Amino acid sequence: MRSLSRIAEPEQARTAEPNGTATPANKNIDLSPRVTLAVIFLIALLIGGNYTALKFALDHGTPMMMTFFRTIVGGCFLIVFAFAIGERLPKRAYDWVSILIVSLCITTTSSLTLVMGVNKVTAGVAALLSSTMPLFTALLAFIILREKLRGIALVGLMLGVVGATALASPALGGETSPAGVGLLMIATSSWALGTVMMKVRDVSQVSPVMFVAVQLFMSAAALFPIAMVFEGMGGMDFGWGLAVPLFYASVPAMAVSFALMATIVRHAPAAQAASPAYLIPVFGVFLAFLIRDEQLELIELIGGALVVLGVFLLSRASVRNATAS
Repeated sequence: MRSLSRIAEPEQARTAEPNGTATPANKNIDLSPRVTLAVIFLIALLIGGNYTALKFALDHGTPMMMTFFRTIVGGCFLIVFAFAIGERLPKRAYDWVSILIVSLCITTTSSLTLVMGVNKVTAGVAALLSSTMPLFTALLAFIILREKLRGIALVGLMLGVVGATALASPALGGETSPAGVGLLMIATSSWALGTVMMKVRDVSQVSPVMFVAVQLFMSAAALFPIAMVFEGMGGMDFGWGLAVPLFYASVPAMAVSFALMATIVRHAPAAQAASPAYLIPVFGVFLAFLIRDEQLELIELIGGALVVLGVFLLSRASVRNATAS
């Protein structure tokens, strides 16, 4: 698999060394295995708690307006942090277009449909359904990047599809909202598309922190008029009941975790970037049970286990391919 910084890299993305040779402005940095593993667990933990936080926040607000506030709060936090550590805004039009494409997929469409979906299903089911993202990524990578799946990767994909079907099956009997399942599927597929577009577009000239900060502001600008037209401010109950879970969903679960994930994608083998996906439902289901006392049906637990196993096999196959190449 080609390095992210080498795919669709424009000529101006390179800087001249003193000897006259051109090299990428941002060089890949190999993170130590322990640091990478620690970051992966932290990402999974932060995002895993997101679904429970959103359920609490939605008790005091509406989905569209909640998504807007989530992106603007997360964006403000990251932009202040980025400037504090000396980061600068992107200079190239290419970078702004790349960020816009990813923002429309991940922090606009995916974030909006995620919050709307969480509003219609339990936090545990939402976490399990969201873990199907790597499966959509594999399919889109095959379609867009012509990345083929063979052997263990194909087995993993098939197991994931079966697991996702099992997860969605309670909706057929009316026990889980079909609309909620559909919205969460749109959320995961949009997230996957954004991930693939980060491979198609060269984003190596913008730091992960600044990339996500600008991405969140672009999404907030797109979400605000939509939220005002369809919901307005009337459904928002501003108080600590909203502020605490909204802060968690905005900063740790979105701003921090997305920046960390972008760092993993940028500086570690690509297969490791998918690793948090099969840990997120573990934390998500556990926190939903611990905090909200949510119970899952046997079919949902089986489906979730198949999805986790399928994603694990996909990631393992990617590691083998990366080592072989």
